Amino acid sequence: MNRNLLFVAVALLTWGFGEGLFFYFQPIYLKTFGSDEQQIGLILGAFGAAMAITHIPAGQLSDRIGRRPLLFAAWIMGLAATVIMASARELPSFVVGMLIYGLTAFVASPLSSYVTAARGRWSVTTALALTTATFNTGMVLGPVTGGWIGDHHGLRTVYSVAAVVFTISTVCILFIQKQPVDSFDIEKPPPGLLGNFRLLSYIAIVAFAVFAMYLAQPLTPNFLEDVRGLSLGSAGFIFTIGALGNALLAIFLSRTRPYPGFIMAQAMVAAFALLIWRGTSMPVLALGYFLLGGFRAARPLALAQARELVHDSQMGLTYGVMETVNSVIFILTPPLAGYLYKIDPATNYPLSLGLIAVSVIISFILPRRLVHA
Repeated sequence: MNRNLLFVAVALLTWGFGEGLFFYFQPIYLKTFGSDEQQIGLILGAFGAAMAITHIPAGQLSDRIGRRPLLFAAWIMGLAATVIMASARELPSFVVGMLIYGLTAFVASPLSSYVTAARGRWSVTTALALTTATFNTGMVLGPVTGGWIGDHHGLRTVYSVAAVVFTISTVCILFIQKQPVDSFDIEKPPPGLLGNFRLLSYIAIVAFAVFAMYLAQPLTPNFLEDVRGLSLGSAGFIFTIGALGNALLAIFLSRTRPYPGFIMAQAMVAAFALLIWRGTSMPVLALGYFLLGGFRAARPLALAQARELVHDSQMGLTYGVMETVNSVIFILTPPLAGYLYKIDPATNYPLSLGLIAVSVIISFILPRRLVHA
């Protein structure tokens, strides 16, 4: 591992711990401001909107001016947003901080591009899995620590602790080195993304898979508290097991080829939905959250397949388009999940299972043909 990947890994490790302190508790904390589940779903949808609007510009900028400036901007903005959330005493100001934090999602495409370019002899999948594995390794202790702090000092304190951790992470990312900007032959430019039928078809397949896998997730913390009756500490333990699953499954699936790995990741998320829906004991619920790690592990696998469909100079933009599509799903899905939750808190799980089954069939047939056509 070269020095740049080392600093990226340490920055992601510490950021993962800081985000893990509060991220899983966001839907629960929003209730303390008087929001119900449907309102929470709308707020989470707005959070997804904030994530969606920046990916394509960030990806295009990273192709043109380089990735490092965008990484610096994202880390500093995320720290500022967390300070706002920590100091918020009313819902509007907290949502402002939350939405600014959502805007920092633009880091995804320049980060993926930076790591891909810095990978050396590693495969694209292995390099991208580094970001998922280190970030989620940091998250392992975050939720259980955040749950303990929430039980003893209130969830508001969690955001102040996270801001301190993010400061350390920001210092680490400032040590990465600049990379050259990729270019192409002006006389033989690569086809534009809108004219790349194989890429667009593959993105549509991934979009459906992400929607199917995400539907059961947004209000599961509320389901665990409202239906399963878990305390913040118990929920934090389960979220910690989930973060461990995110890290270990990312490493495990990075050893597979992207095509079968993406299918296995979807099957794991289906198992999560089934176990949360039907399970009642702590071990079963924790196993469900462990297997949810397949959702985050699916991302580098999908990006690795898309990477084979474009020119080097289009890498950032391609990653940005895929992240935007995912973010649009994060906009649409939470309000739908909130609506279904009000009808019956368990409805999201069997529906997600059915959609994932369809997605697995599609993913089994089409992506290999597109990538190797």
